[in-house]
Amino acid sequence: MDALKLYDDVASECAKRTTKAYSTSFSLGIRFLAPSLREAIYNIYGFVRYADEIVDTLHGPQQEAMFTRFKEDTYWALDHGMSSNPILHAFAKTYTTYGIDREHVDLFLRSMEWDLDRTTYDREGYDDYIVGSAEVVGLMCLHVFVFGDRSSYERLLPNARSLGAAFQKVNFLRDLKDDFEDKGRVYFPGVDMRAFNADAKAHIEREIATDFRHAYEGIVQLPKESRLGVYVAYVYYQRLFQKIAALPSNRILEERVRIPNRRKATLFVGSYLRHSFNLL
Repeated sequence: MDALKLYDDVASECAKRTTKAYSTSFSLGIRFLAPSLREAIYNIYGFVRYADEIVDTLHGPQQEAMFTRFKEDTYWALDHGMSSNPILHAFAKTYTTYGIDREHVDLFLRSMEWDLDRTTYDREGYDDYIVGSAEVVGLMCLHVFVFGDRSSYERLLPNARSLGAAFQKVNFLRDLKDDFEDKGRVYFPGVDMRAFNADAKAHIEREIATDFRHAYEGIVQLPKESRLGVYVAYVYYQRLFQKIAALPSNRILEERVRIPNRRKATLFVGSYLRHSFNLL
């Protein structure tokens, strides 16, 4: 085997193992993509997760320096198409192959950097954070889902942004307690955690529901090779959202809502059947 090809494969395997270690649900969704698309999505997720762990987990006096080094290494990898960091090497390969926009990487890294020291957001800051932390990640994946076709990408871009936003906002609701108590963060604008109530929760949920509806309109237009995998992720997050919406506001400040593995399997099978019988 060619030495560079071997290194490419090892790098992508690192991204794949990172994805599986950190997100069993997302990993299962990737399995419903066409085999030709899976490696690229693993590579994107590995990059995104790596950055997220620096700002969320690797606390200490060197955290900011680590993130600065990560940014520098990311841009070096994108400029040269390779890296000694296998996660960045894998991402750079996908970035080049599918023509991912450099601005998306810029915005993503900006939002991650904000997590180093920002703990509250006004409406404008919140919208900007969502763009960088979630919407552009959806757009990176969209490049892959449409096989790099620019016209399809431009057509589905608004829907992909809505899907990324919906997923991130559901994560924020699910992690409301941990973000506030462990990290001192409140992402939702104008929310006082000491007075979080049903009205505040309902307002957030209406916004998420709108994002989901718009996202679905794009999912059904995706190529068949990517449609099922994205739909599986959509169904999973919809179910998570429904569980959260069914709880009173005080409950989501006391517990982290989860979908049991057995229920996940049922959701995935149901998604597969609806897709197979053209019921989307």
